[in-house]
Amino acid sequence: MKGIVLAGGAGTRLYPASIPISKILLPIYDKPMIYYPISTLMLAGIKEILIITNPTDIHNFKKLLGDGSQIGVKFEYAIQHKPKGIAEAFLIAENFIGDDSVALILGDNIFHGHCFGGQLKNVAKENKGATVFAYHVKNPKQFGVVEFDKHKKAISLEEKPSSPKSDYAVVGLYFYDNDVISYAKTLKPSARGELEITDLNKVYLKKDKLSVEILGRGFTWLDTGTFDSLLQAANFVQTIEQTKGEKISCIEEIAINEKFITKEELLKRLNPKMQNEYLEYIKML
Repeated sequence: MKGIVLAGGAGTRLYPASIPISKILLPIYDKPMIYYPISTLMLAGIKEILIITNPTDIHNFKKLLGDGSQIGVKFEYAIQHKPKGIAEAFLIAENFIGDDSVALILGDNIFHGHCFGGQLKNVAKENKGATVFAYHVKNPKQFGVVEFDKHKKAISLEEKPSSPKSDYAVVGLYFYDNDVISYAKTLKPSARGELEITDLNKVYLKKDKLSVEILGRGFTWLDTGTFDSLLQAANFVQTIEQTKGEKISCIEEIAINEKFITKEELLKRLNPKMQNEYLEYIKML
């Protein structure tokens, strides 16, 4: 399975902070925002990751992440010239995906919960149809909403409905089989001129090939697209890290735990100019 981080978009909700740099490169406490979605894909066991961004910021992403060899993965890069919808990512990534299945995560989504890595690996291993994740929210009108029957099977999907049929939002993490490319090609732009991910998921739902994993209590999902949510996320990460003495979404630590790279190889590749608490944490591993 391959992975995609969609890190395009104009970041208009974060103006003026997002004028000089992509919002996905802004810090969430002690690390760039993009570390969080990358870590989620790595926890699923994915080692080949495509970063899709805009023409202005692609060089900054390459400067930050390189080719991925420093953590035992492979990063590739592609450009989304205009934000034409989440589902467009599969058209941009067609050659990258090839004959594989694929997971897509939005660059401004943060996930944290016990045993999440095991849950992700199980989803990646099943690799049948499509799997999306649902999270209980208090403001479902702002999201894509999934409706369930009494057996917790998905029966409908709506994008930002005025009268939501449930309080469960479909979050920005999606797993698909290889049919996603051909299905994405059949989509028509919505009223706002975008290829909607909800419409793509409806194709799988109509074919009875959509599974929904519910992220329950004790799990945290954050969409860091606004100033308030950006601060909330930073405070959350700081609290967890300072309380437990463990870092959230440290890609170097995950690379070691997933055996993508040995501790000795990682230490050799660390930037010696990096003298801070983050580096000391990695050395402590």
